[in-house]
Amino acid sequence: MEILGTPDERFSNLPGYAFKPHYLEADGQRIHYVDEGPRIAAPVLMLGEPSWSYLYRKMIPVFVSTGLRAVAPDLVGFGRSDKPANREDYTYERHVNWIIRFIQKLDLRGITLVCQDWVLRTHSAARSRITFRYRLISY
Repeated sequence: MEILGTPDERFSNLPGYAFKPHYLEADGQRIHYVDEGPRIAAPVLMLGEPSWSYLYRKMIPVFVSTGLRAVAPDLVGFGRSDKPANREDYTYERHVNWIIRFIQKLDLRGITLVCQDWVLRTHSAARSRITFRYRLISY
């Protein structure tokens, strides 16, 4: 699979987005995510498609101020995450698996999911395979 990436310089000086970048690898893709707040706190996982973690830049500090952990990935194909070059590489099943691998690699448990748009359908499929990791879903 041919992978494209957006240079980090393209993300410098974005208004209201001074979060430290974090990356992990899932099924050959580099996934960027924001991870703020105490690591031992209950995680709030914020997902949006078609979007990236910038969408949640105003919500992240609010969750953190209440003592929660705010985790907002840029799903594959969006933001700072890798972008497969070929359209055929963007499949529903791959997006589901990338979400699952992301959650497993960070070992997120007791998740409160905050999502918007069509990511709910994709994430519902992921959640059905790892149900025990969730506490609440809000969309």
